[in-house]
Amino acid sequence: MPQPEKTLNPGASPQAWFGYMLRKHRKQKKLTAKDLGKLVQVSDDMILNIELGKYRSCQLQLAERLDEVLGTDGLFTESWPMAFGSADADKKRVDAEKRLRQGAEVAIPPRADRILGSDTPSPSGSPAPVDRRAFLAASSLAAFASIDLASLVAPTAPPQPPARIRLQEIAQILKASDDIHRGDNAHGGGGLVGVLASRAMEWAVGLLVIPCPEALVSELHAAVARLGIVVGASHFDAYAHDDARVAFKIASECAEEAGDWHLRAKTFSFLARQAIWIGDPDNGLTYAEKGLVRSDRLTATEKAMLHSARARAFGKMRDVQGTIAAVGAADDAFAQRDPAADPPWMAYYDEAQHHGDTAHALFDLAINAGQNPGRAGRRFEIAVAGHGDDFARSRAISCTKWASLEMATGDPHRATALGHRALDDVGRLTSRRAADDLKELGRFAGQHRQLQEAAYLRERITVTLQA
Repeated sequence: MPQPEKTLNPGASPQAWFGYMLRKHRKQKKLTAKDLGKLVQVSDDMILNIELGKYRSCQLQLAERLDEVLGTDGLFTESWPMAFGSADADKKRVDAEKRLRQGAEVAIPPRADRILGSDTPSPSGSPAPVDRRAFLAASSLAAFASIDLASLVAPTAPPQPPARIRLQEIAQILKASDDIHRGDNAHGGGGLVGVLASRAMEWAVGLLVIPCPEALVSELHAAVARLGIVVGASHFDAYAHDDARVAFKIASECAEEAGDWHLRAKTFSFLARQAIWIGDPDNGLTYAEKGLVRSDRLTATEKAMLHSARARAFGKMRDVQGTIAAVGAADDAFAQRDPAADPPWMAYYDEAQHHGDTAHALFDLAINAGQNPGRAGRRFEIAVAGHGDDFARSRAISCTKWASLEMATGDPHRATALGHRALDDVGRLTSRRAADDLKELGRFAGQHRQLQEAAYLRERITVTLQA
């Protein structure tokens, strides 16, 4: 029986990205490794080992043959210097990078004062500092290249990149981040919001290889990190999980380059939440713990955010003691909150957000571990009351979970009323997460088939999900 193919991680290293793209294009051509090997005159083992990122050297001529056979328009030839170039191939590397940068003058070397140091691996599995910015740009663009919706947001050709990075470009990245963040919270990550997010990310990572004055290097990396966080969050909400992970990894790398502990903490918070949501709470807990590294450099609000992520991981693992302790740590940190000390993007983590996040952890204990549902219910109530229309998605998700809690453990009549209230918000969203929570509510409502109002709630959920 054939073994399943190993999942590839394109963000692990330049060689891993090269291998990921090779497997992707080979499969698009419906070729086996053996078929492709014959066409480019190498063994199938070599093809498979390159795909797995095991090769640290590869002939440029092979990359050229891969482009010719797979019809990839120079992709492997131009990325060869990044993945396999050596000291004696400087001229070829420079030529290839010039093509990649579309005429840019020089790339900025990585900063020597990265958060974890130039010789310390990043928690996100960052590549070596050589060609780091080119690697980030190339891997990001490849990840988003499959989305062919540019005409929706850019009916004409995209603008030419600037000759040099200016404050103007950094301001545009930050403006795009704020716009996507607002749209994502109010409407969800699907639809036009998701398209705008992808296009903005594609544009921003292209700036990483544009010459930049030294005084603006940190600001550029911080701005791209901020955009990566909001784009990743938008894709996460739309269940475009691969795109979300790429955006979060880029954000992590750029936060490291900028030496920004606050952006780093935010990135790991989202990586934790995504891992927990897709059923990997153990990895989610690891991400949250990594975010708390050197917590003395974080604000109280950021610590509360990361402890809440820990609580949600413990809740999914049905670890009662761990969950309660993490909720307590989150509450203690939040009690010390000073909004004036927080970076601007942390303004969302207010009383409503904190109570909603910790309520989710306690919800899992109530449903799966027989714990008191009242603790989660009170927190959901505060969250729903505190979220305004600008955070309609958060309000809808908290209200839906509150309704599910009541339907499963409390008063089904009250649960029905809460469910209809949640549906009023969800019907205006393009959020896959909100939709999945509705499905869960429908399953809990199915336990009360004798109640006509519960049956009507299920009908309305079905209609909303089909709309």
